[in-house]
Amino acid sequence: MFLNLKHKSLDVYLVIRELVKETYKVNILLPVEERFNMIQQIRRAAISVKLNLAEGSTRKSEAERRRFYEISRGSEVEIDAALESAVDLNYFVIEDLNHIGVLLNRCFAMISKMIEK
Repeated sequence: MFLNLKHKSLDVYLVIRELVKETYKVNILLPVEERFNMIQQIRRAAISVKLNLAEGSTRKSEAERRRFYEISRGSEVEIDAALESAVDLNYFVIEDLNHIGVLLNRCFAMISKMIEK
C-alpha cells in the first residue's frame, strides 16, 4: 500500500484485488459452523494469490518469479475447489458465484501467461 512497486500497475493485480474483495463477501454467506474451516481456508487462499504475485514480482531471478506466480495460481485452484465443495454442500448455487468464477478465470489466464513468458 505504501510502497510504489511495479506489480501494482499490472492489470492482473487489479483483478486479484477484486477477487479478494469478492471472496470475502461470499464468505460472509457461509454458515457459521464453517468459520474455522472453509471460510478461513478460502480467505487464506485469496490472500495468498495476492501476496505471492506481489512478492514474486520483486524477485530478480526469472525462475524465482515464476515459482511465486505458480504458487499464486495454485491458490486460485484452492479457491475454486473450496467453492465447488460449498456448492456440493448446498451452501450456494453456482449462479451465486458467477462473478467470482469470472475473476478466477481471468486471474488464472493472466498469471498463466506470466509463468509462460
